Amino acid sequence: MASLLINLIFLFSFYPAIAVTGNEIGANVLQTYIVRVQKPEQGTFSTEKDLERWYHSFLPATVSKPSADDHHHSRILYCYKNVMSGFAARLTAEEVKAMEKKKGFISAHVETYLGTHTTNSPKFLGLNQNSGLWKDSNLGKGVIIGVIDSGVKPDHPSFSDEGMPPPPAKWKGKCELEGATCNNKVIGVRNFLSSIGEPAVDDMGHGTHTASTAAGNFVSGANTFGLANGTAVGMAPLAHLAIYKTGDGKHQEGFQSRIAAAIEAAVQDGVDVISISYGSPPLAFYDDPIASAAFTAVRNGIFVSCAAGNKGPDPSSSTNGAPWILTVGASTTDRSIVASAQLGNHATYDVEILFMLVNFTSMQLPLVYPGGRNSSAAFCLPGSLNNIDVKGKVMVCERDGNMRRNETEYYVKEAGGAAMILISDKFDAYSAILETHVLPAVQVGYATGESIKAYINSTSSPTVAILLRTGNKKSAPEVASLSARGPNKVSPGILKPDIIGPGVSILAAWPSSQENITKTKATFEIADGTSMSCPHLSGIAALLKSTHPDWSPAAIKSAIMTTADIVNLEGKPIINNYNLLPADLFAVGAGHVNPSKANDPGLIYDIQPDDYVPYLCGLNYTDQQVQTIVDHDVQCSKVPSIAEAELNYPSFSIKLGSSPQTYNRTIANVGEANSSYTHQIVAPEGVEISVQPNEISFTERNQKVTYSITFTRSQKTSASYAQGYLSWVSTQHTVRSPIAVSFE
Repeated sequence: MASLLINLIFLFSFYPAIAVTGNEIGANVLQTYIVRVQKPEQGTFSTEKDLERWYHSFLPATVSKPSADDHHHSRILYCYKNVMSGFAARLTAEEVKAMEKKKGFISAHVETYLGTHTTNSPKFLGLNQNSGLWKDSNLGKGVIIGVIDSGVKPDHPSFSDEGMPPPPAKWKGKCELEGATCNNKVIGVRNFLSSIGEPAVDDMGHGTHTASTAAGNFVSGANTFGLANGTAVGMAPLAHLAIYKTGDGKHQEGFQSRIAAAIEAAVQDGVDVISISYGSPPLAFYDDPIASAAFTAVRNGIFVSCAAGNKGPDPSSSTNGAPWILTVGASTTDRSIVASAQLGNHATYDVEILFMLVNFTSMQLPLVYPGGRNSSAAFCLPGSLNNIDVKGKVMVCERDGNMRRNETEYYVKEAGGAAMILISDKFDAYSAILETHVLPAVQVGYATGESIKAYINSTSSPTVAILLRTGNKKSAPEVASLSARGPNKVSPGILKPDIIGPGVSILAAWPSSQENITKTKATFEIADGTSMSCPHLSGIAALLKSTHPDWSPAAIKSAIMTTADIVNLEGKPIINNYNLLPADLFAVGAGHVNPSKANDPGLIYDIQPDDYVPYLCGLNYTDQQVQTIVDHDVQCSKVPSIAEAELNYPSFSIKLGSSPQTYNRTIANVGEANSSYTHQIVAPEGVEISVQPNEISFTERNQKVTYSITFTRSQKTSASYAQGYLSWVSTQHTVRSPIAVSFE
């Protein structure tokens, strides 16, 4: 059982990002560095061997050949050709110091480990097989989604190629499976852990879950131990999957370099969408391999979707903040798998299920709270329950933030408990995180927990019955408490996250059979996080790519953002599920994705790759720093730099002082050829907004019009932040941009 517990904890652990410098662990210790160098004066190389020789020329002579204790053929791990000019190599801090003297050397930094951050979702999102976007896009037929994650279980039924066409002619990828073959669904598997002897298949679960969420085929009767029963299907069921295994949760070193190498491979292989459920701490874009590699992907017409991270609800916790990336936060859906806790005094509370047997007894059971003895027992810590009679009883435990929920549950089971009621801390009061569990367990909010403890103290024989039920939650979507928030640390003038999508209680494929006390084997699992919401948007982007093959990545992104929902199923503002208060723009971005509306947005804000150069120069990056991102020569002194808010982005993030600020935006007509739009403004408190012109008209599709918008501080307010919206409205469309204003 102990080994099972360790595996369960590992499978659902989202590892924090860790950055270590060479000085902290010794100047002579080998670490993985990502090295940026200038391109040679003679231009591109004719062969990869020529490129590798160029990169080797930067290494000190002592390491130009493999050392005796090096298990690799070379200290160089990856030679990048497209996503950046540079390489990843095992080096010491002293060796890097020697490299700095080489002509053409730009920078080197120790890579950061990136933390990994469905099925009711299609119905909740309005995707129906014989109508709307699914019908228009033919379920994403012909589109290739590249999933950069922990691999895939290729023989899972979610990856059946029944009804799948062959991959398109542009596909140039490889199938590097061991003991298995690819098919028309999983058309390619690349293993970037091969250098350390790892198998190409997924033994972690994360990659299988995200891949099936993006593009899993229809599988009826999917459930996890009887819960969430239904048909499992991804967002783009007929899209092809290209899998790039970069992590397994164990091998942290080399992680950033593998991500960059995987993006490079995806670009060369010919994917249309890249899905990345990883994130680093907020880094300047020239120091962020995901940001710079994603830029190359976008330059090649590839849409990139990334998870915002699971550090919510802390402010400025969102990762992957580059404007060319779609940054995705997590929301709830309307499916509620809940139970009622009926106390012996007849008081009844709704509780969130962590794990529940469908045939669990409905009888009243003895209820125990051990916290009166000592603080360790309150949290049900190891050994704290040894002298407490808990056999056959329901234990009440307070959550210890240093332990996984199923870890607490394990100690209760080990002590003989029949079930567990876990009391959340205040921030997680309304947000249960579902994991693989070992006994029936439910979670209650902090206030409910206090009421339950008061009841236990009021009687000598406290009891409880836990009754299973399911239902629809009309307050959905809510923003998950774990979902990372803005403002954007790296570029405050770009609102992040961009969008929220389903990321709570998502049932999707799982690579291996997990057993718990039911002795039942499951091939699906429920998981939470922005890691789950990201592939939802990746699949939706694939659908839009299928219906609009001529749209750029920025156009697809604009369509998703400007058509997002800003109210829940009850028509009320979207709320945070940790405090049940309205969520601000730094939590929801443009709002909750609405795939059907995104398919017909009316207008789009488009951005071409070269348009980002004035923006990057406006961030006061040096020529060399901008060059590391865009991978060509840049002289910012000759570029008309722009403010962040001047980028033709579908949202506004403004820092406003006493002086008015005016920005321009250009919108393109992708709706009816002859159409007119007027603007509607919901002004942030204390801000006046004027827009010129008042009305815009089009006479043909793809026609472009530029408007200006001016923000003026109208009055002093005690708030440091205000929000509003600008909408362009026609008889057929509402094209909405969120406005976040921070006051200086």
